[in-house]
Amino acid sequence: MDFPSAKLLTSMQNPLVKQVAKWRDRHDRDADQKVLIEGYRALTRAMAGHYPIEQLFICPEWFQGENEGTLIDAVCKQGAKLYQVGKEAFVKMTYRDRPEGLLGVGPQIHHTLDDLPKLDRPAFYLVAEQIEKPGNLGTMLRSADAAGVDGLILCDPVTDLYNPNVVRASTGVLFTLPIAEASSEDTLKWLRKNGVKILSATPHTENLFTDVAMTTPLAVVVGAEQFGLSDLWMNEADLQVRLPMMGAADSLNVATATTILLYEALRQRLAAGIVKDTGMVVDPNHGRQ
Repeated sequence: MDFPSAKLLTSMQNPLVKQVAKWRDRHDRDADQKVLIEGYRALTRAMAGHYPIEQLFICPEWFQGENEGTLIDAVCKQGAKLYQVGKEAFVKMTYRDRPEGLLGVGPQIHHTLDDLPKLDRPAFYLVAEQIEKPGNLGTMLRSADAAGVDGLILCDPVTDLYNPNVVRASTGVLFTLPIAEASSEDTLKWLRKNGVKILSATPHTENLFTDVAMTTPLAVVVGAEQFGLSDLWMNEADLQVRLPMMGAADSLNVATATTILLYEALRQRLAAGIVKDTGMVVDPNHGRQ
């Protein structure tokens, strides 16, 4: 493929190459309020979410499919500056062991609770408190999107929302799912003000997760990998449920447990007619990470 409009960057010492490589580190990324959007699927989702991509770096030697040219044209029409990078320099800039030859840079965009969409049906939120691992947060984003969650609320986050591994594990739904960032105290007040019930998981209850109603306005609240939910959320929960554990392990990975809870809520909401199944949508990019 030829990209005559692209500015060529071949040197490993090019200042722009070095700058993008620095954005792999959270300190530099946050200082400049940038996000790295790597790979075909994540960039496609960013475009679908009308996310402003400022720069697009490409390396045709790393391309894995046949649709890159169409995506590149679309991103550039949106106003992104295009750069074609040498293979070694591109590896220096990216996060993955096996790059796809596509790397976008955009601004970090942060939303508050009041930015979440207003709904004419019982709301369905996921609240994530102090999640530590980017892979878990990204997987939870992906599950929240699939289960039809109306918004994800990040409370007192430990890992940053714009970590490249969050972008990757979420397959780009980070750019399409409504997300707010707030303290646990402010989130609790906001949920109470809006009449949203709080559901938390704990082994210290008799209520199985399948035995409680999840069709009211609901927030599923999950906590840190090591310590779980704080006392604030456990004490304020309207519903406490447990997941049955039949083997030697006494708990599930937080992303796995979150997915189970979200899909039970979705099952009940489908059965009650609150939401409708959109049917299976075939993803043309299936398998492209």
